[in-house]
Amino acid sequence: MEHCTVLRPADDPIELDLPLYGAQVQAGFPSPADDHIEGKLDLNEHLIRRPAATFFVRASGASMQGAGIFDEDLLVIDRSISAKDGDIVIAAVHGELTVKRLLKAAGAWQLTAENPDFPPLPIIGDTCEVWGVVTHSIRRHCGR
Repeated sequence: MEHCTVLRPADDPIELDLPLYGAQVQAGFPSPADDHIEGKLDLNEHLIRRPAATFFVRASGASMQGAGIFDEDLLVIDRSISAKDGDIVIAAVHGELTVKRLLKAAGAWQLTAENPDFPPLPIIGDTCEVWGVVTHSIRRHCGR
């Protein structure tokens, strides 16, 4: 089973306003960039709604690639959100953390990978505890 490293944000995060440019960046054919600054952007406002209930984990492994979560991605988890069918969650299974999609199939709950190479994990009795719902993932594209 894959594992996750738990990180916590500061209870009172420092505001960090960075420029947000008004131009949209084309992912296809390049177009001239507009250098108009639309405003300031503080990622705390967009990624962390409830600091006291938020923590981060670093994903490990390939089981959630179909959901766009890759090895070493940083996941933002909100413990105050009640998990429901279809949510991507962080769960403790036999004391080990994993990231999976929570699904109800044939009346039974299971943790399902987003990679066909990984079988679903049925939730039986108290072998699993959902720690929170994944609200965002952050991926590093440049290694330097």
